[in-house]
Amino acid sequence: MNVFSRNAQLFLSKCCAFHFLFLFLSRSKLIINKKEISITMEKIDNLDRKILNILSKNARIPFKDVAAECGVSRAAIHQRVQHLIDDGVITGSGFDVNPKSLGYSTCTYVGITLERGSMYKQVVERLCHIPEIVECHFTTGPYTMLVKLFARDNEQLMDLLNNQLQDIPGVVATETLISLEQSIRREIPIATE
Repeated sequence: MNVFSRNAQLFLSKCCAFHFLFLFLSRSKLIINKKEISITMEKIDNLDRKILNILSKNARIPFKDVAAECGVSRAAIHQRVQHLIDDGVITGSGFDVNPKSLGYSTCTYVGITLERGSMYKQVVERLCHIPEIVECHFTTGPYTMLVKLFARDNEQLMDLLNNQLQDIPGVVATETLISLEQSIRREIPIATE
C-alpha cells in the first residue's frame, strides 16, 4: 500500500533537502525523505540502544571501546552501526563548531509570519541562500515558521532582518528573540533495559 499520494511525492521532491524532513508513521513503517524504512522501535533492540546511548555521548569513541562496554565484538558493533545508518536511525555525525570562535556572537531565533502558510516552501527556498540560518521549522502557534540564525553582531543581525528576511515575498512580520545563554544542549534520551 503506497502511503504517499502523488501530490505529496511531488511536494517532497521539490523541497529544500537541507530543511525538510518529512515523517509519516503508518502501520509500523517510518517514511523519511520519501524512503520507506521498515524499522520499528521493536526492531531496535537493547544492544542497539546501548550503542546509540554511547555514541550519542561521544561519536568519536573507538568501536573497540563501544564493543568492550557492550560485551560484544568490534565487528558486531561495526555491523550494528552500519545497519543503524542504513535504516536512517543514525542520520549523521560530526564536529560541533563553536560559532563564537568564528566571530558569530549573537544567537537569534526569529519567528516569521507568512502571508499564507502555503508559501512556506517558497520562503524556505529563499532562506536556504542565507548561510547564517542554521535551522528552520514550520510551526504551530503565533508564527508560521521559526528560524535559528547566528550573526556577528547586532549590526549584521539588523541587516539580516531588514535586508534579507523581511524582503522575502510572503513574509509579513518577524519577531526576534536573542538568546542570552544556551543552558541545555543534548540528544534525546535513549532508554536501555
